[in-house]
Amino acid sequence: MSASETSVPSSPDPALLRQPGLISCLIGRNLSAFSSQVQAVAVAWQIYSLTHSSASLGFVGLAQFLPMMLLTLPAGHVADQFNRRRIVMTCQVVEALAAFGMAIASWQHLIGPWALYLLVALFGACRAFEMPAQQTFLPAIVPASLFPRAAALSSSLFQVACIAGPSLGGVLYGFGADTCYALCCLGFAASALATASIRMSFPERRRQPITLESVMGGIAFLRRQRPMLGAISLDLFAVLLGGATALLPVYAEDILHAGPVALGLLRAGPAMGAVLMAVIMTRWPIRGSAGKIMFLSVAIFGLATIVFGVSRSIPLSILALMVLGAADVISVMVRGALIQLGTPDEMRGRVSAVNMLFIGSSNQLGEFESGMLAACVGAVPAVVIGGVGTLIVTGLWMRLFPGLRELDRLDDIKPAA
Repeated sequence: MSASETSVPSSPDPALLRQPGLISCLIGRNLSAFSSQVQAVAVAWQIYSLTHSSASLGFVGLAQFLPMMLLTLPAGHVADQFNRRRIVMTCQVVEALAAFGMAIASWQHLIGPWALYLLVALFGACRAFEMPAQQTFLPAIVPASLFPRAAALSSSLFQVACIAGPSLGGVLYGFGADTCYALCCLGFAASALATASIRMSFPERRRQPITLESVMGGIAFLRRQRPMLGAISLDLFAVLLGGATALLPVYAEDILHAGPVALGLLRAGPAMGAVLMAVIMTRWPIRGSAGKIMFLSVAIFGLATIVFGVSRSIPLSILALMVLGAADVISVMVRGALIQLGTPDEMRGRVSAVNMLFIGSSNQLGEFESGMLAACVGAVPAVVIGGVGTLIVTGLWMRLFPGLRELDRLDDIKPAA
């Protein structure tokens, strides 16, 4: 990563914070992320406590993946046709109500594995509509010249939420899963209120019927944009193969011999590394060789996954997860700038939907793959195999997508036709 040629203030640019709707956007996104992280810790620990099965952790990922796979592309079409702010707000309200139901059911000891799978699937359906619409907010609020800084600020705050969520979730789980879900309910409700207050105009567009051609428009666009396709597919395989986080309950209890608090710290490890890197990139944003830096970061992600897989020390495991998270945020920010700045506004919902289908759902599918592989060969070989696979994919993609490899300055990206 090359440093800026001029001094860049370490605090957010006042001109950036004055952008109408930005603060509300950041609050809404990060409260939702915080609540999702608390919920993830509670669900994972509760499922493993009920079943003591690695495969059951994989089924949690599958329950989230299936609705996202089925609904994300139609959701992208909806995001390009209707008010995106209302879509996000509606999803957050449903998430708050579902979390409230989980809290009551856990409090009354009425919840079992299948009920958790169904509720997780409901959250997956909400995320399928929420995420493509939410991804379009930032480029609509800030100008392209400020987008790299806005993305770094958004990422750093997002990672703070991802640190606080698992850590607090691990602590609160000691008081019961119902406590965690009650906090999630409050968080999702507050995020809906923040989203409702965003000052953002939505241009009137001629409504198009949902057809196969319109729904698949994002895929057709990406097929013509090879660097974007390469960036999305690279992260897809890296996340799919490197889904070590799905096995954190196994590592916390059976390998590292720790408890819920240690699980929270392990879950926070990637976010701690990510927030440090995001702060660095806020001060020293990528100025050139963005494609090469992205490939290097994915390779480091694979190496860190291998180190975590073989570690038997809690400090080393957390450190490996921090490096993994730091490498991942670089890849995410390069991909995000390439997609959001390189896509015309009328296509952003559908292209964001494809991106979320590839990346967002691959997180859940990666958890399923890791859980199933761990059930067959053990947790440690499953994680190591995933890290090695990530390194192999990185080398192949450097040859298959030379345009991505040669990507230079992010602030020179223009919307494609």
